[in-house]
Amino acid sequence: MKKDYTPEDELLFLALGGSGEIGMNVNLYGCQGRWLMVDLGMTFSGNEYPGIDLVFADLDFIEERADALEGIVLTHAHEDHIGAVPYFAADLGVPLYATPFTADLVRRKLQEAGLVDEVELVVVEDLEQFSLGPFDISYLPLAHSIAEGHALLIDTPHGRVFHTGDWKLDEEPIVGEPTTEEELQDIGDEGVLALVCDSTNVFNPSASGSEGAVYRALHDEVAKWDGRRVLVTTFASNVARLHTLGAVAEATGRRLCVAGRSLDRIIEVAQANGYLADLPDTVDFDTAMGLPRGEVLIVATGGQGEPRAALARIAEENHPIELSAGDVVLFSSRQIPGNELAIGRIQNILAQRGIVMVTDRQSMIHVSGHPGRPELEALYGWLRPQVLVPVHGEMRHMAEQARLGKANGIPQAVVQKNGDIVRLAPGKPGKLAEVRSGRLVLDGDIIAPADGDAVVMRRRLAREGIVVVVVGPKGGIFVEGIGLPLDEDYAAFVAETERDVAQALGKLRGADARDRDKLAETARLAARRAATRWSGKRPQVRVIMPGDAA
Repeated sequence: MKKDYTPEDELLFLALGGSGEIGMNVNLYGCQGRWLMVDLGMTFSGNEYPGIDLVFADLDFIEERADALEGIVLTHAHEDHIGAVPYFAADLGVPLYATPFTADLVRRKLQEAGLVDEVELVVVEDLEQFSLGPFDISYLPLAHSIAEGHALLIDTPHGRVFHTGDWKLDEEPIVGEPTTEEELQDIGDEGVLALVCDSTNVFNPSASGSEGAVYRALHDEVAKWDGRRVLVTTFASNVARLHTLGAVAEATGRRLCVAGRSLDRIIEVAQANGYLADLPDTVDFDTAMGLPRGEVLIVATGGQGEPRAALARIAEENHPIELSAGDVVLFSSRQIPGNELAIGRIQNILAQRGIVMVTDRQSMIHVSGHPGRPELEALYGWLRPQVLVPVHGEMRHMAEQARLGKANGIPQAVVQKNGDIVRLAPGKPGKLAEVRSGRLVLDGDIIAPADGDAVVMRRRLAREGIVVVVVGPKGGIFVEGIGLPLDEDYAAFVAETERDVAQALGKLRGADARDRDKLAETARLAARRAATRWSGKRPQVRVIMPGDAA
């Protein structure tokens, strides 16, 4: 491979996001000087990025080679696969490819961003094959927790890649018709060079379970709470679960009420694309609250503890939907790692109010959209790939899937991470090089490096606080500490710090006493020592000298 990483007569794979982490999926395939991108996702921020909501993969590698990029193919409409589209697609300047449901959601994102006329969106109808440079691409329906989840079969001059996207096996998927076992075996018979595969649930010894089983569990759970108001919280994007809840409402004699803008949007898009045709008519909040308690089933967003979502507002009694002691909340979703504290906060509020809660640990009211070990082993046997490339997981997930694949007869497995260029063919597959990868954050209206000065400083401020020292034009010293755990000692701390700074500046002589930089540094160190002495913290210290404001 050339030094500039242009793919020659070979097949390359490069993840810029989603390998070594769950979320933010961005994958690249390279062949004959051209690149293909699969998915353009993002993830939601955690506590490590104060003030940040969205996190993206750093696309610098492919942005520098955008003239060699053929297009972006989207496997499905979850945010960790399409969420970055409004922020980067216009700059990349290539068409997006998606099936109708996914395309509709993407189009709405582009409209909200004012980009609908700047980004070409190609809707792939009826799963017809299409070609992008040296890549011939086919969509293959697989079950997942959203409508139109797809794998990609990517045919190249060096062999075929089966890129699973997010998937599971489901004999009763409720929505959609997944590719059958026989069809997958036929693909394996024709030959698969590489399986690039979801690793999320590799440690789960059981199959993920069927949406049909969820229907039966939800039906039984709702039916037993006769006379109680029941609320179900689930992922808004799970169209099959919405279909299930509509059927449960009808079967148990309840009217359906929906609370949450994202649910409204998904229902609208689903129905526009032929899904949820049998969903019963919903009632508004006032009508729902006027019905006898046992005659309404509420579906609400917020199962991950989001503070502005419907469930949080209902729990805090700040929403038109009201729950009382004895009413029931069913958590028909799994806890996403990192959300445990937020979910626990909502559940504690509900518990304090005497509201009954049921989770998937108590009843099979949720199943995962990702494959457990039996499903992975089944897919290995049907496709019989030469090479396994685990993706969509933390390093522990991907390493375990590599071991599982080799134990099930796959000759070779490559464990890679974001930034690793892997040659799949010709020759023995393996890592060739490592290129820049990383994270960007949406900070207000600006996309900035996740390790940039602003985010690093904000993290330090959150951890240690800040002290501001103002040196007046006539030598007066003014100190303010923010975020220090001093409380009733604060006034004494300020007084002592002002004295320390004044004394330190008073000791400077000659040229030092006239050097602004020396004066500022002396004041900073004196204030920092005082703050550490009083609080045990090492805060940031900012010194404002005469004339700084001008």
